[in-house]
Amino acid sequence: MRVAIATGEYHLGGETFINRHIEHLFGGDTVVVCGRFREDNPYGKPYFVRRDGLSGRDILVAPWWLLRNRVEHGTSRLPFGEAKDALVRFLRDERVDVILAEFGTQALALAPLANDLEIPIFTYFRGTDASKAIRTERMRSAYRKMMPRLAGVFSVSQFLLDNLGKHGISHPDSTVIPSGVDIRRFAPQAKVPLSFLAVGRFVEKKAPLTTLRAFGEATRDLPEARLDFIGDGPLLEPTRNLAEDLGIAKKIRFHGAQPHHTVRDRLMSTQFFLQHSITARDGNTEGLPTAIQEAMACGCITVSTRHAGIPEAIDEGETGFLVNETDEAGFAKAISAAIAVPDLAKMSLRARSVAEERFDNHVLLKKLERHIQDALTLTLDSDTHSKKRAPA
Repeated sequence: MRVAIATGEYHLGGETFINRHIEHLFGGDTVVVCGRFREDNPYGKPYFVRRDGLSGRDILVAPWWLLRNRVEHGTSRLPFGEAKDALVRFLRDERVDVILAEFGTQALALAPLANDLEIPIFTYFRGTDASKAIRTERMRSAYRKMMPRLAGVFSVSQFLLDNLGKHGISHPDSTVIPSGVDIRRFAPQAKVPLSFLAVGRFVEKKAPLTTLRAFGEATRDLPEARLDFIGDGPLLEPTRNLAEDLGIAKKIRFHGAQPHHTVRDRLMSTQFFLQHSITARDGNTEGLPTAIQEAMACGCITVSTRHAGIPEAIDEGETGFLVNETDEAGFAKAISAAIAVPDLAKMSLRARSVAEERFDNHVLLKKLERHIQDALTLTLDSDTHSKKRAPA
């Protein structure tokens, strides 16, 4: 089965979940439809760039098409004119059997075209596309119009499906399949005592300042404790400055953005993983953070928040500790509770075991393939049944 993977940018090294689909879904029989191409095609896949500039003719007709698509479909994202014709040729030339849009916003752009070509289309919801993106009624209306055009919906967490459902956005065939982790590559090693790690962009949603202050409070009397931050972003310098102001700079190491293998190597020997995720002021939330799944696979004891899909991963008191969003004092107490666990090795093994049970990406990939195949079989059977019942 040949699948077109639709994504915003190709190739992004940090989007391990999407890259896994591009490389391995249905034996790697895939092509890529992307919004932007970053001059990197590590998997040697045929690809089509949707936003590769408009022709002179398309520029002339753009106002009419943008208005029509906004009225008819609730969004102006749809391809039109010569760009649409080129995409149609690509999908036909590559003999695409099914489209998997890796974000709901990508499905908005492609669902009507897929229906016209009678190519079944599925979408994944991963976080921003089912939180920040639906703050406006215009976007919610566009999603509602899109849902009947889809063959099925996947989400990394039940939280995101529930969040969509609150706004009347739902699909009868909706399935939770987390992004998952390669449990063979992410595995525990000997843990460095009192080692802590936080991974992610230095942005409001990750609350790095809260993480830093809580760590400082919880380890006030533990001079040997160390917290490594991996990532960059607008809050990096404020976090560095706060570490100096709190007098804990010697306990903190800022590594900046690092390749995925560096994150893995650090996780394998880290004892505690910290992630104080919150809902940003613009409504942006997590889905189910891949970093937490990777930390659990490496046997890290996670301290995080009751946010988005995180409670679907962490069993409180068994594999980690959770507090409410923005509860800085509670986060410090949870870090202290993690440090004080009588049998840290046992909790570490439990975290690893849960990751094996729930987040093995090999198992989850097969589950995704089976669900797509089953949905397509059901659709074909339904179409055949309808044709048999149609009057002569």
